Amino acid sequence: MDQSMYPASTREIAQKRKELAPAQHDAFQAFSKAVFAEGALSAKMKQLIAVAVAHVTQCPYCIRGHTEGALRRGATDQEVMEAIWVAAEMRAGGAYAHSTLAIDVMNGAHAHKDKMQV
Repeated sequence: MDQSMYPASTREIAQKRKELAPAQHDAFQAFSKAVFAEGALSAKMKQLIAVAVAHVTQCPYCIRGHTEGALRRGATDQEVMEAIWVAAEMRAGGAYAHSTLAIDVMNGAHAHKDKMQV
């Protein structure tokens, strides 16, 4: 990881976060543990979802951590890569779907222009 832009997350940094806001830290840790526990979705599936979301949010810490988590829970390299492709499609799909907004504006602008020419 690029140390200048993304310093390694060390034990010292983790300890500092806990010292600065212990209640929030502990609550977040409990929340995270509950979210990633086995449930209707397996822990492996949840980690694969997290890998995909991490790629959409582009968090290098989450990409590393959840890729490691998925592999520890038995995900294959192919499953991890497919999750990343799902993320890529969803991000591209969002841009494509939101083109509706631009088309709406263009249609409105053209309609306004047409009225002005009459």
